[in-house]
Amino acid sequence: MKILTIIGTRPQFIKASALSKLIKKEKKIREIIVHTGQHYDYLMSNIFFKELKIPKPNYNLNIKSKYHGEMTGKMITGIEKILLKEKPKFTVVYGDTNSTLAGAIASKKLLIPVIHIEAGLRSYNQKMPEEINRILTDNCSEILFAPSRLAIQNLKKEGFNYNRMTQVGDIMYDVFLSMIRKIKKPNTTYDIITTIHRAENTDNKSRILNIIKNLNNLSEKFTILFPIHPRTKNFMMKFKIFKLLSKNIQISLPLSYVQSMSYLKYAKLLITDSGGMQKEALYANTQTLTIRDETEWPETENLFWNRLVKPNGDQIFKKTLEFINFKGRKSNPYGNGDTAKLILNKIKKLK
Repeated sequence: MKILTIIGTRPQFIKASALSKLIKKEKKIREIIVHTGQHYDYLMSNIFFKELKIPKPNYNLNIKSKYHGEMTGKMITGIEKILLKEKPKFTVVYGDTNSTLAGAIASKKLLIPVIHIEAGLRSYNQKMPEEINRILTDNCSEILFAPSRLAIQNLKKEGFNYNRMTQVGDIMYDVFLSMIRKIKKPNTTYDIITTIHRAENTDNKSRILNIIKNLNNLSEKFTILFPIHPRTKNFMMKFKIFKLLSKNIQISLPLSYVQSMSYLKYAKLLITDSGGMQKEALYANTQTLTIRDETEWPETENLFWNRLVKPNGDQIFKKTLEFINFKGRKSNPYGNGDTAKLILNKIKKLK
C-alpha cells in the first residue's frame, strides 16, 4: 500500500513524526512525503525533521510565503502532478493549513481517498482562514480521525456519515510523551512564554500594539521569553514596533520542539494565539491566556487551563495577574498517547 503524506508547517511536522515513525516499520506500507514549503525557514522546518527523526521528504514544492489563493493554487498544481506520478492509495493530511486544503482538493479531484487527521475541529469563526480550511478538508475526506468527543459531535451536527469518523485522540500528545525524557529544565527559566503569529493579531496594528503594551507592563513584574515568528517579525519591522518593545522582554529565534516544550513546562503562564500550543500547555500543566476571540480547542477552557482574552485595554495584564498561578483540572480529553497506533491500525484495515 502506498500512502502520500502532505505536510508544510511546524505543527504538521510534529504530528506527522508520530505516524511516519510507525509506518516506517511496516513492510506492506510505503509512505511518500510531500513538503509544500509553507514553512521554509530552517528553524521552522528542517530542525523538526532532524530533532523528531522525520524521514526526508520525497518531494519539496518550495512554495513560500504568498497570499492564500496563490499559495493554495500553486500547491494544488504541484501536488496533483505528484499524485498522478505516484498513484497512492490514500492521501494523508493534517490540521487546517493551506497545505492541508491543497492536498485534500488535489486528491479529491483525482478520486484518491483523503484521510484527515485532526478532523471535526471548529472555532465557528469563518473569518479565520484555518476555519475555512477545516470545513472544506473534512468535506473532501473519506476518513475523518477526530481528536476528541466534541470534534465527533461537530461532525455529526454537520451531517457526516458516522462510518467515516473515528475518535482517536490528539497525535501531538503521542509526540509529547515520546519526547518527555528530553524535556528538561532549561538553564534559564521564564515566568511567561509568549507566541503571537496569527494574521488577526499580526496584521492588525492596533491589536499588536496593545499586545506589546501589555507585555511591556508585565515585564516589570515577570520574566518573559518571546520566540518570534517570521510573520510577526516582518510586521513589527515594517511598522517599526520593535523599538517599542521593553528591553526586559527576551526576544529569541523560533524554538525547536524540545526547546519550546522545556521552556513551556517550567513557565508559569503561556500567552499565545497558537492552536497547537494551547494543547501543549495543557500537557505541560501550564496555564494559558489565548489572545483570540474563540478557540477550536474548547476542552482546554473547560478544564480551566485556558482563557480567551481580547487585546483590549489592559485585559491581558489583568488576566495574567489573576491566573498566572492558577492550576486547572488534571484531565486529558485528547486520548492516551496511542493516537498514531490507532490511526495506523485503522488504515491497515482499509481496502
